[in-house]
Amino acid sequence: MARTRITISLEREKAERIRQHAERAGLDVSAYLVHAATRQMAETEAIEKQFSGVDALIAAAEAEAAAEAAALSPEPDTTTPELTEQERRDVAAALNLVYGEDRTNAQRPGHAA
Repeated sequence: MARTRITISLEREKAERIRQHAERAGLDVSAYLVHAATRQMAETEAIEKQFSGVDALIAAAEAEAAAEAAALSPEPDTTTPELTEQERRDVAAALNLVYGEDRTNAQRPGHAA
């Protein structure tokens, strides 16, 4: 099997720690790093496999929720339309009842003079 070289860069202190750990394990740095990476990959793949059923359920629930949301009618228009002339007259009449017809200098209830 052909080998491929991978170059990495790291801080000197970290490189020294890796070298020391590799030596304690009886491996050269390359073998030690390959072993560590291979172990990490196997662990990640095992976790992904273990949770694949849950991930599928989540994906299905999200797809169902998106489909339901798309099927809903759009929200009603909540903008306030302009008042009709009759509605303006009704508002003016209501204000006249509360404040009196001559409101030019009238004080509103609850406001100091």
